Amino acid sequence: MMAIIVQVRTFLTLLGGAPTAPSDLQMALALAPVLVAADGGADAALAAGHMPQAVIGDMDSISPQTRSRIDADRLHHIAEQDSTDFAKCLQRVEAPLILALGFAGGRLDHQLAACTTLVNFPDQNVLLLGEEDICFLCPSELAIDLPKGTRFSLYPMAPVEGRSTGLKYPIDGLTLSPATRVGTSNEVTGPVTLSFERRDMLVLLPRDCLGAVIEALTGAR
Repeated sequence: MMAIIVQVRTFLTLLGGAPTAPSDLQMALALAPVLVAADGGADAALAAGHMPQAVIGDMDSISPQTRSRIDADRLHHIAEQDSTDFAKCLQRVEAPLILALGFAGGRLDHQLAACTTLVNFPDQNVLLLGEEDICFLCPSELAIDLPKGTRFSLYPMAPVEGRSTGLKYPIDGLTLSPATRVGTSNEVTGPVTLSFERRDMLVLLPRDCLGAVIEALTGAR
């Protein structure tokens, strides 16, 4: 079992190295005030005027200048190369909800790896925040109330079946799979409920749905 580096009862902001607007980081910290950086995310944190409580990763991206400004006891070098820095962090932090920035922009291979990481850590409550969208691993059961007409996308990471209400195109009776049939660009028609036989489904929504998603995942208003 991995040693936990940061354990908090409040929400936590996890900052990666992909481009992130300082205003987005400020918004995330207003909701999740504990800041942890994944490797090169420390550069963005300090550039925006925020000192991370911890920096976790293989330390191949953090700049020497940033590293020199952070106390050594906040730097946690994880040398193994079998996992991404995002995964290294999720193995070593505990919080009721993690807002993850700097993982859904920049290089496409990094974005795809982040999606895989969400599926690999189903016990972590993680919301990926992008410039336009948010993404999270759907619980086995989800109920969320969103305005009619809201874009509601489902992206399976493995073959999975489920049931839905409140969507223009119901998924009942379908097998969704990344190689055959996905569920992107659906639309909300009323209160949405989803249930899945296994936790391999990602939900992607416009970023203005963030508050409703947090409430649905945690009960927090």
